[in-house]
Amino acid sequence: MARESADERRKRADEVIRRLREHIPEARCALHHTNDFQLLVAVILSAQCTDERVNKVTPALFQTVKGPADVLKLGAAKLEKAIGSINFFRTKAKNILGAAQMLMDQHGGKVPANLDDLTALPGVGRKTANVVLGEIFAVPGIVVDTHVRRVTNRLRLTKELEPVDIERDLEKVLARDDWIISSHLFILHGRQTCNARKPFCGECVLRRLCPSRDLDPDAWK
Repeated sequence: MARESADERRKRADEVIRRLREHIPEARCALHHTNDFQLLVAVILSAQCTDERVNKVTPALFQTVKGPADVLKLGAAKLEKAIGSINFFRTKAKNILGAAQMLMDQHGGKVPANLDDLTALPGVGRKTANVVLGEIFAVPGIVVDTHVRRVTNRLRLTKELEPVDIERDLEKVLARDDWIISSHLFILHGRQTCNARKPFCGECVLRRLCPSRDLDPDAWK
């Protein structure tokens, strides 16, 4: 593919999102929840763990945990037992309890609607904060996980490897109205088609838009 201008890259990015929307109309947050605090807990649990595993654990937990006061009442031992099949469950339990205490002490028991306050909570980084902001408060933000990193590099929408740098690059090429949905689309596309070991380039709806088509899977690195 010839060298692109910034405008050409933005037009290609628009077409990428349009095609993915059409191909994956079910794209949305995969973590089950009924309120903002439950989503916060689920995203903390999802670090280095699959959404599928988290969704198997949280239904029983969320029967009693509706807000931060419920977690504090539950206590460390019972919380650890409830999430024991999750990777790093002790650390995550500690973070969830710490976040719950901060919410009670500093935010009246409510999940804050801004990046700085969210990332000040234990176990909450930009990725977690952007998930909560986008899903609960409709605040535009781009969630960068391993799938988003891989897919957007292969598409040459960025050449960066660090999440914050990728986020900044994507903000320049994606329409602001697409920031929230784009992450869900890239994640599902990465799972279904553009996977790490053997991307299905021949079946890909983005084939003609992708500079990495038919290259070695590691070539984008």
